[in-house]
Amino acid sequence: MSKSIRQVYTLTLIALLLVGGMVGRAAAVRNSAPVKEKQLALRAAIKDLMTTFGDRYPGGRGYLTKLSDIERRIDKAGQTDTAKIEAEFVNLQREALIANPLVSGQPILFVVRQQYQADHHNTATIFKTGEINTNSFHGGGALKTIDLAKVGDAKTLIESAEGVVRDPEVHFDGEKIIFSMRRNIRDDYHIYEINADGTGIRQLTSAPGTADFDPLYLPDESIVFSSTREPKYCMCNRHIMGNLFRMDADGANIHQIGKSTLHEGHGALMPDGRILYDRWEYVDRNFGDAQGLWTVNPDGTNHAVYWGNNTRSPGGVIDACVIPGTQRVLCIFGSCHDRPWGALTIIDRRLGIDGREPVIRTWPADAIERVGKGNYDAFLSVKPKYEDPYPLNDKYFLCSRMTGRGEQMGIYLVDVFGNEILLHVEEPGCYDPMPLGPRPRPQGIPSRRDFENKQGYFYVVNVYEGTHMKGAEPGTIKYLRVVESSEKRFWTHPAWGGQGVHCPAMNWHSFENKRILGTVPVAEDGSAYFEVPSDKFVYFQLLDENKMMVQSMRSGTIVQSGETTGCVGCHENRLGAPAQLNRKIPMALQRPPSKLRGWRGKPRLFNYIKDVQPIFDKHCVSCHDYNKDGGRKLNLAGDRTNTFNTSYNELWRKKYIKSIGAGPAEIQQAYSWGSHASKLIKVIRGEHNDVKLTKAEFETIVTWIDLNGPYYPRYDSAYPDNLAGRSPLNNKQIERLSELTGIPFVKLAAHNNNSGPQLSFDRPHLSPCLAKFKDAGNPKYIEALAIICAGSRMLQERPRADMPGFQACTVDRERQQEYVMRQQIELRNRRAIRQGQKLYDTHSQ
Repeated sequence: MSKSIRQVYTLTLIALLLVGGMVGRAAAVRNSAPVKEKQLALRAAIKDLMTTFGDRYPGGRGYLTKLSDIERRIDKAGQTDTAKIEAEFVNLQREALIANPLVSGQPILFVVRQQYQADHHNTATIFKTGEINTNSFHGGGALKTIDLAKVGDAKTLIESAEGVVRDPEVHFDGEKIIFSMRRNIRDDYHIYEINADGTGIRQLTSAPGTADFDPLYLPDESIVFSSTREPKYCMCNRHIMGNLFRMDADGANIHQIGKSTLHEGHGALMPDGRILYDRWEYVDRNFGDAQGLWTVNPDGTNHAVYWGNNTRSPGGVIDACVIPGTQRVLCIFGSCHDRPWGALTIIDRRLGIDGREPVIRTWPADAIERVGKGNYDAFLSVKPKYEDPYPLNDKYFLCSRMTGRGEQMGIYLVDVFGNEILLHVEEPGCYDPMPLGPRPRPQGIPSRRDFENKQGYFYVVNVYEGTHMKGAEPGTIKYLRVVESSEKRFWTHPAWGGQGVHCPAMNWHSFENKRILGTVPVAEDGSAYFEVPSDKFVYFQLLDENKMMVQSMRSGTIVQSGETTGCVGCHENRLGAPAQLNRKIPMALQRPPSKLRGWRGKPRLFNYIKDVQPIFDKHCVSCHDYNKDGGRKLNLAGDRTNTFNTSYNELWRKKYIKSIGAGPAEIQQAYSWGSHASKLIKVIRGEHNDVKLTKAEFETIVTWIDLNGPYYPRYDSAYPDNLAGRSPLNNKQIERLSELTGIPFVKLAAHNNNSGPQLSFDRPHLSPCLAKFKDAGNPKYIEALAIICAGSRMLQERPRADMPGFQACTVDRERQQEYVMRQQIELRNRRAIRQGQKLYDTHSQ
């Protein structure tokens, strides 16, 4: 199928080139190849426009005549005359392409603003009030139109000297526009609507302290947008993120439809009524290559991957929209650590949902060679950069593009024939171009959500059907475990060398905390059908008879209250039909859905100190402790260090466990990581020194490894200004301790440059960093020990998150209060929907 689709696309493009005379004339040219290519590209476009639009493109024959004259003259011209004739060509090219009815048949709407300030990630353009990057906001901008069929300046619809207008979308009837605007740095982005003639502006959202952006109209007149209304931060840094929300046409009953743990943005309506959006989230994988395209129904049901979730480069797949009349999308391939710009790209998902094969074309052309190569920032050096693509049809596209003057962006027309012309530019730059006119209204999708805030239902047809289930024979899988990966609601300042800007420290090499919601049985035929609480970002793991993980998702999903959704298998071929298509109904679907069977009681966050360390204390520490032979090989003591504890550091650093950490983008094979692949489990099963764990103890250690070896149960911190947000020692104490002991504590805390546990706040005199001192009377030893003892006392006075009695710092308690308040408003609005009422934002919210 993939090969045939690519052949059709290639043959179609060749036919278009032949129509324009590009192939037949190529051998006859005598002038330079680049000039001739431009002439051929223009001829192809003119002939296509004549064929497509007929009488609506009346100047076509005249343009071809002028082009033939230019070609004849330039072939004969000397060097002096060539420049003059080429200037004539540029004028002709502009005139002929702007005469395209898709371009000049109605005004073009666009935004004037500065390019967003460079920041951490391509999603970091919000600069919300009260956050770490608020001061990166730079105001000054406008919403304008320009009629390219007429000579004259652009018309201003709304202007803000201190604010920014962004993310416009034209209504289906072409009579009004929705957009996001921030009036100044003290304000946040809110959603507005205005008539197409610039009259009748009205504000639809107004909740203070929240940013609303990327709005789009739905077929039923309701509106979907992205918002920070569920406050959360990217796990690898400290920047506010957004999720998808929906509201009525008048701004009533705002409610959340996306729940991923990082960011959902740039929503665009598809012809079938679904929403295509770019999503950044990661579970047990690295941060930079975890942004791809997803789809969702307007009610928040059926979130599904579209393209790029397991492709390492590009690091950002941004601002995608379906090309009219095709099954392809136009989007931007960008980088993780960049603005939301990059290479203009066409993807045909029928050719695959990952990798190079589905990528049909890029602008610039050589950018396509970067797909799947390098890392998440491989597109940083692409020039020129493109932004805000808008397909007019399957051959002609509007976009913003670098003009060649620094970071200034202009409005460009790009086509598949090779033409690329600047339509309009003004200071400081132009963005978000689109026609200001009517467009088709897709059919709506009925809601499957009941707003009862109860459970939804998942099914799996056959867990053995998948691309990465090698070695998992039928009958192997006995259980399916449902794990929640929670959002990060807090952050701290000092980094400590963890993966990314990992603050506070959570785990050795990954970012998430984990909550086991429960397990359900897998039927003999590999099927499962089960309840899951709504509004939880969850992932699934397949377990064998010993509750050991065979395969694990490394992405998340959600189910809405009342929704039933599912999949064919585990990492199955999403473009193929189920192998069981002609078989009888799966066994699990012939009975009521299974209820989740909890793990050790009610669902709770996994806590290494509480869940795992007591097992080592009971069975191992008598030998595997400081100053003991067993401890020199593997120290399993529970002494707290400046970041984690001794046993946790030792097991990860000495590779006794094979958890994937913040792993690669690619899907991993069954049994390739986790408890089955871990040295520690082999030692335990070998009854090392006659140690025999109970079934519950063995299952606990196995579960910890299979959850990717987490340590902290929570993101909030008692020490937000100290190392990793976890150390009881302040930065001056750490610096002084480094001077005294010669240990660079900050540098050597990182997972990839770790020298092992150096501090013991439980037994300060056993701290390995003191071993260099042979004389207990050495003043440096005395001072260093005193610093560590001070840290020990601080932990008793102010326990950290791995200790009983933990209390979060003031700023984290305030963030939690904000989160709870926003959740209460969310539940209030859902209740209004159930009861047929209308509730709106108020300025006090």
